[in-house]
Amino acid sequence: MRLSRLLRLPLLLLSLAVGVHAQSANTDLSTQAVAAVGSGAAEPRTPDFVEYLVDLVLGLFGVESAGNTWQHWSIAALITVLFYVLRKVVARAIFAVIKRVTARTKTTLDDELIAAWQKSVSAAIAVIGAIIAIKVLKLTPEAEEAFHYFRTIALSVVTLWFFISTIACVLDHLHLSAKAKGTAVAAFMPWIKKTVIALILIFGVLIAAQSLGADVRAFLAGLGIGGLAFALAAQDTLANVFGSVVVAVDQPFRTGEFVQIGQHMGTVEDIGLRSTKLRTPQRTLIAIPNKTVAAEAINNFGRMPQRRVDQTIGVTYSSKPEQIEGLLEDIRALLKSEPLIHQDFLAVNFVNYGAYSLDIQIIYFAADPDMRKTFALREKINLALMRLVAARGLSFAFPTQTIEFSGAVAERMAAARKAAADSPAS
Repeated sequence: MRLSRLLRLPLLLLSLAVGVHAQSANTDLSTQAVAAVGSGAAEPRTPDFVEYLVDLVLGLFGVESAGNTWQHWSIAALITVLFYVLRKVVARAIFAVIKRVTARTKTTLDDELIAAWQKSVSAAIAVIGAIIAIKVLKLTPEAEEAFHYFRTIALSVVTLWFFISTIACVLDHLHLSAKAKGTAVAAFMPWIKKTVIALILIFGVLIAAQSLGADVRAFLAGLGIGGLAFALAAQDTLANVFGSVVVAVDQPFRTGEFVQIGQHMGTVEDIGLRSTKLRTPQRTLIAIPNKTVAAEAINNFGRMPQRRVDQTIGVTYSSKPEQIEGLLEDIRALLKSEPLIHQDFLAVNFVNYGAYSLDIQIIYFAADPDMRKTFALREKINLALMRLVAARGLSFAFPTQTIEFSGAVAERMAAARKAAADSPAS
């Protein structure tokens, strides 16, 4: 209860400052104008709202003066002290309560925003207090004009500080979230943050310059011509930057995935503004311009749900049909019983009479697309196939040739072999 009473006067002054700034924007010209009337004497300056309010209060106590009295300086000093106290109360007490409330939420974004807002809000309170304190005093036209520039610049700075700290906090939070999820946009978040902050800063400076009387339209016209010349000179660089934006939005791959971009194949190591870098199977590093990446077809091997295995085994022609049928059933049962094999598609068939073998084609999909795990699975299945072939009394075929001799040559070779066999030495 005491705290609310203590803060009542500073809060009243704070609301008064907001109204003063809005109202004085329409009366600055009249308060600064000095016109020659009659004999050339200056027309009296019309006091603004705060100055009028202070004169009214002092008039109730019998204090009347055309200049600054010690009462004016005392009120200005008192307002400065009150806003200094208000700044400390807001920074320590009010923000401490808000931090305790936001600490109970699941997200950390609100905690980061409160920490980012604390300094800018404290600076805004100090600026508003300084503006109100100066408004209490009676200023000359020259000082009033200088104060107008000070007020515009100071309020623009604290406003830009607030918005930039807010945007930076939100983008940093999104960057950490994207990095934790492994999305490709994480690589572009620092660049996006710098671009957004630069645009806000430029927009705020232009508004402040416009309020100070600068010719912003002429500046923007010249900037457009210069920007066109710059775009023509840096069209390749801009094409790469836009290509990086396309990659960030579309996300055809992420860092660490194995991809094929055009004729190049490798693991994505870095996604930059100008190029994307791939580490090839030969361990070399290839940098591909992002405009090429955006225009090429991309084959992402890292996003295969399963990895296909297609192999053919051959048994000898001496195998009997019943043995082949039994072997096919054994292989189908083997694949169906393996938990590391995707069961949606299995193919085991006697498909061909080869040059030297009876060919059996086996097609299945490894449930885990990891290449090393797929190699381990193939090794396990191949060893099991060897045992199944041996259990059926069959043999794997290999390239062989059978040569048949006939006629006189064959008769002489047969006689020579018989003679060698019947000789005593044998």
